[in-house]
Amino acid sequence: MRLEPKPAPSLAVTLSFPLAAIVTTLVLTSILVLVAGASPLSVFYLVAKGAAGSQFALMETLTRATPLIFTGLAIAVAFRARLWNIGAEAQLYMGGIVTVALGTGALPLPSFILIPVLMIAAMAAGALILLGPAVLKTRFGVDEVVTTLLLNFIVLLFVSMLLDGVLKDPMGLGWPQSQKVIAEAQLPRLIQGKRLHYGFVIAIAAAAVVWVITKKTLLGYEMRAVGHNAEGARFVGIPVNRVLMKTALLSGGLAALAGFSEVSGLKGNLTLDLSPGYGYTGIVVAMLAMLNPLGVVASAIFVAGIFVGADAMSRAAKVPSYIADVMVATSLLTMVVAILLTRFKIRWR
Repeated sequence: MRLEPKPAPSLAVTLSFPLAAIVTTLVLTSILVLVAGASPLSVFYLVAKGAAGSQFALMETLTRATPLIFTGLAIAVAFRARLWNIGAEAQLYMGGIVTVALGTGALPLPSFILIPVLMIAAMAAGALILLGPAVLKTRFGVDEVVTTLLLNFIVLLFVSMLLDGVLKDPMGLGWPQSQKVIAEAQLPRLIQGKRLHYGFVIAIAAAAVVWVITKKTLLGYEMRAVGHNAEGARFVGIPVNRVLMKTALLSGGLAALAGFSEVSGLKGNLTLDLSPGYGYTGIVVAMLAMLNPLGVVASAIFVAGIFVGADAMSRAAKVPSYIADVMVATSLLTMVVAILLTRFKIRWR
């Protein structure tokens, strides 16, 4: 068997493979549902109903999708330039740390000034934490998969240290949590009485900005060129190392916005369970979107809907909610195969 590159596929072909990947995921997941003693159609209906069957369900899905959009964008940007950022979880927590450090009263500013300041500071923290692995990659050839992955654990231990030290809430009854951010540092709710906040609007705006950067700017062209062929890009004069540095800064900053939005818009403080794995799930989101920034929004809502719907489904159908993890993991594998078949033709000898 050998792989031969295909010419640029049409839009219909490009869209058909992700849809086929989703259908394949549902078929494979149906086997586990049958083993659990339930009807696949009933389970999938309950998942869809739990994700979007009411205003409350839809708001919860969009709330869960908000950090996934940020981490999905971070991964899409990095992977586009073949910078394998597996550390979005660390960058998310760095954004949360800075939001709490500056948003609990350290900066006595009005809300319309303080929130942009917190966003910029969070992005700077996330960008800087990814800059280290980028420097190690460009200067010494160190594999960024290893360095970014290990940073996730280092930063989480750092958060644990802070929550037992300088950031610990003196009124928290001993729980490892920070103080609440002040009212001026909180993102308002989009709908009164619901958890959905303006972080979702910021995420949509970020997706639009990233699309413009990747499709309409010189940096986007350089990122795509480096991603396709780094040596070829270097041969024609593109500063590959500088492009990777800029990509790292943008990717880390986007992931950190997920931490900012969770602290400022939803949780109000920093805890060790701020993220249930949004950084890792962002990889699935980006791959399902085929690294398209606008597609990240749709795939993030899709993945969030699976998790939210699975919680409701498990209560009604008595099927473990872990089926959502299986669906997301399977969708990643099938999507990788779909991308392969989109770009290459299999020839059998």
